[in-house]
Amino acid sequence: MILITGATGNLGSSVIAQLLKVTTKDKFVTTSSNENGVKKLTEQGVNSRLANFTDTASLNKAFHSIEKILLISTMDQNRLEQHKNVIDAAKKQGVKHIVYTSLAIKNIQTSAVKDLMISHFQTEDYIKASGLTYTILRNTMYADALAQILGENAINQDINLPGGNGKVPYALRREMGEATANLLLQDGHENKTYNITGPQNFGYQEIATALSNFTGKTIKYNDISEADLKSFLNQIGFSDFAIYLHSGTIYDIKMHQYELESNMLETLLGRSTASLNDFIKELFNL
Repeated sequence: MILITGATGNLGSSVIAQLLKVTTKDKFVTTSSNENGVKKLTEQGVNSRLANFTDTASLNKAFHSIEKILLISTMDQNRLEQHKNVIDAAKKQGVKHIVYTSLAIKNIQTSAVKDLMISHFQTEDYIKASGLTYTILRNTMYADALAQILGENAINQDINLPGGNGKVPYALRREMGEATANLLLQDGHENKTYNITGPQNFGYQEIATALSNFTGKTIKYNDISEADLKSFLNQIGFSDFAIYLHSGTIYDIKMHQYELESNMLETLLGRSTASLNDFIKELFNL
């Protein structure tokens, strides 16, 4: 039996959608951190259990008779402790295999968002130290995040970000969820670490050109200063944490931290991934 954490989230929902296409409902179970989430999943016709990452009793109960767990990382600032609770309960309940969604980045030690993102690699180490069989999926940035980073009016305005000529091998979240579901049903991924990324890197200049081609408008990429970005984010009401995460991620892009293109996503999908033009068309309804 396979268990999926975070099943009501965006990535988790994509994993569940693919599992429902390629296997039967009795082969997997979902979890949610609250009763409303469990009810929602049950109404969708999938088995669901309560599993709150801060409640070890709920984790032990949820993991009973489970062989493999997909641990979808949380975004909470105390997620390392949450993840440790999951791993400890998994080991206690006799789970054999944990699949963990980590981060594809070149050097976490020099990352501008190290304070938050290093917990991914601490989680990886904790899983390995547990003695459980593992598969680490180091995921790239979601192409879906472009709609948030560029803003709701992206098809009508220039891209003003301090990203330099840095690039990212973006991938659609739905394709990453589909690939993850496929991997969960396969053998041969034991004790492996994969970069789950698109096969090609794209920068803001390429994105601006693609938007221009689709809209027929001239959309430019302006490489502004980091100070200007932070000032703008503060003006529109971003919290200090949101400014740290947003500006730090773009700084990492500028420093080429995410340029780790791989064919593993396509291998797991069994087809080519969506192209940059596909991203733009889908994300901006063009």
